[in-house]
Amino acid sequence: MDNRQVVDDRPVHDDRKDLTEGPPYADCVLCGEPTEHPATRPGATLCPVCEWQEAQRTACSG
Repeated sequence: MDNRQVVDDRPVHDDRKDLTEGPPYADCVLCGEPTEHPATRPGATLCPVCEWQEAQRTACSG
């Protein structure tokens, strides 16, 4: 059985069964834009842009 979801043509691998699928989506905690994550997902949710910017800020600069 395949439990993967597809969001914006990208596969999402989330093995947790207790989350609801689809709207309502959580708002980004930084900019307020809708995210790809359901509102019931625990933790701080970020939109794809803020996720990328956060990864750039926290990446090792060598």
